Amino acid sequence: MTDFVKSTNFASKDSLASGNPLKIVKGTEIDTEFNNIATAVATKADLNGPTFIGVPSAPTASAGTATAQLATTAFVTAALQAVYPVGSVYINAGVTTNPATLLGFGTWAAFGAGRVPVGLNGSDTLFDALEETGGSKDAIVVSHTHTFSGTTSNAGAHQHTIPHNYDSGSAGDYISGNDGDNNMPGNASPTAIAGAHEHTYSGTTASTGSSGTNANLQPYITVAMWKRTA
Repeated sequence: MTDFVKSTNFASKDSLASGNPLKIVKGTEIDTEFNNIATAVATKADLNGPTFIGVPSAPTASAGTATAQLATTAFVTAALQAVYPVGSVYINAGVTTNPATLLGFGTWAAFGAGRVPVGLNGSDTLFDALEETGGSKDAIVVSHTHTFSGTTSNAGAHQHTIPHNYDSGSAGDYISGNDGDNNMPGNASPTAIAGAHEHTYSGTTASTGSSGTNANLQPYITVAMWKRTA
């Protein structure tokens, strides 16, 4: 921009003696001053909707200023650094570019690869300190069995029926049909009646469960995470 500089000192003419030709204000002097003013005005920005060129500068507002004052690049950078102090985590779901390039400040390191964040919980030893890690994406219910044992309650005198169905043709084999001595169907025979007694039992269940890779993952979405280290 061009500043206006006055070429003629018109006030000095008043102290000159009458008849001094320099006391007269000449048209060329006036024309020169108006031309200088026109040039200066033409290079100034308008108050309403000015368009700046070059690299204009302005005073930097204090941190936290919330007025109509112009925000300089220094103010914006300071505000972003306040939002992302050292130790902050930056997350981006669009690009994996280092935030130092995107934001223009700080030293950043890739953070939390393959892990999801969880909130700090001072009452749980697993989550009571920052950057604790744990868990496994492959840990699910492993193959296992259960054992059992016990004793039935004492029952009165009773007998048990034993199912059977044997082929005939060999000595000593039972033949399907009625058992004449006990009047029972041929596919079952009773035991002798015993006095009051109880039974004990025990055993092992069949193996159940499974194990595998990537079988214990919660619903997730991948993003790029960076931690500011400096």
